[in-house]
Amino acid sequence: MTDQTPRLELQGITKAYPGVIANNNVSLKIMPGEIHALLGENGAGKSTLVKFIYGVQKADSGSLKWEGQEMVIQNPNAARKLGIGMVFQHFSLFDAMTVEENIAIGISKELAAGDLNQRIRDVSQQYGLPLDPNRYVHTLSVGERQRIEVVRCLLQDPKLLIMDEPTSVLTPQEVDELFKTLRRLSEEGVSILYISHKLQEIKDLCHVATIMRMGEVVDDCIPSEESPRSMAEMMMGDSLVSPEKPGKAAPGDPHLVVRDLSLKSSHQHGVDLKNINLEVRQGEVVGIAGIAGNGQIELMEVLSGEMLVEDASSVMIGKDAVGKSGPSIRRNAGLGFVPEERLGHGTVPEMSLWENAFLSGARTMNLTSNGFIDIRGSVKYALDVVAEFNVKTPGVEHAANSLSGGNLQKFIFGREILQNPGVIVALQPTWGVDAGSAAFIRQSLLDLAAKGAAVLVISQDLEELFEVSDQMAVICEGELSPTRPAEEFTVEAIGLLMAGIVGEEEAAHA
Repeated sequence: MTDQTPRLELQGITKAYPGVIANNNVSLKIMPGEIHALLGENGAGKSTLVKFIYGVQKADSGSLKWEGQEMVIQNPNAARKLGIGMVFQHFSLFDAMTVEENIAIGISKELAAGDLNQRIRDVSQQYGLPLDPNRYVHTLSVGERQRIEVVRCLLQDPKLLIMDEPTSVLTPQEVDELFKTLRRLSEEGVSILYISHKLQEIKDLCHVATIMRMGEVVDDCIPSEESPRSMAEMMMGDSLVSPEKPGKAAPGDPHLVVRDLSLKSSHQHGVDLKNINLEVRQGEVVGIAGIAGNGQIELMEVLSGEMLVEDASSVMIGKDAVGKSGPSIRRNAGLGFVPEERLGHGTVPEMSLWENAFLSGARTMNLTSNGFIDIRGSVKYALDVVAEFNVKTPGVEHAANSLSGGNLQKFIFGREILQNPGVIVALQPTWGVDAGSAAFIRQSLLDLAAKGAAVLVISQDLEELFEVSDQMAVICEGELSPTRPAEEFTVEAIGLLMAGIVGEEEAAHA
């Protein structure tokens, strides 16, 4: 990097919302060709800062310089014209359109003109991101969909590429390929602002890291000289306590049993479940790995009772055959569940925390009296969750959508765990959650298993699964591999099974 003028320089950026300062006097420099990590817990102010850089929102004060020139980026279109591209965590693609059509509607008319099909092929080949412009998006894997977003940015010849949690839906092999592309872009002088909770990735990939806490820049570091733990502690301002498996007896009897379960998905472009067999024993954590969109949502819906099946004995909780029973009956049988979507599924966003606590605990926590809501009992229950699970909130009368992602996830977990379930099923339990909250949630799962509960964790985060699981399996295209002791798996073997490249026998020798 011979050019010493920063590609992007922020000075004193401040942005306040009612009741919270999202960014407080934030300054940041990104040099040409630099892969620069932006680290921080949920609610640290990363998203607000990125929205400002990309022209989505304005700052209250402070300045932005682009290649030495002070300017105001009015909107994302202006950002793209400067050479700022962004790959969002949640893809904005139309399933019923082709790759080429999706790319065309996301770039300027001038860029979309001419032989766009050939340019997509050229760029995707040049950067090791193979794409067929004529394929329909609904036929693509999640990793291939992400390539569309990256190629769309590369067609615009970016000088700065912003990537928000780019590897959260990729197999280990796809992560390796993405990193090759990013390193090549860096060598060509493209700057990359990289946001991720996966600290080992930051260490492996990034040249510099800026660390934010509570809206402010609190530190910076060279990731290659740090450990994931030391970076987590910089983010938290505290020492990180790693989850530990408590000493526990040998697992007991199967307490969640799924037998010969097949189900047609109710979702458009969903995945049908095919002959699923699974046992989770008392005192045991079983982890299910898989790339998003391979039947995890359908499996969660069947286990929680949101989707019913013909044969009641297809799903057993203890001695109760519940395949035809809804969520309330399953809760009474001892099931707790944590869905992937925190707002809208795990909680009602506009309702208060105590009302959301009541919704799942009404029966199991005896929160009704003569047909009326026991408000005092519901408030106490919510306060107990907040206290025991270290949920940061001004009060339980505040709405669920006022909490950061990590704090809301801790609240949802605490609400389930205080009901003392015999079985708990969690889908993506630490999705988008910072290191401190993730460690707390994982420890809560391990503690629950140590008390004799059967714990099922469905996750894309392999590090998480290896940390908590006694047994592991992989779901791919609606089919579940047999469970095996976690120590018998390697990351490479899991990745091959996740991608559907090899079968169980081949993976065992990978």
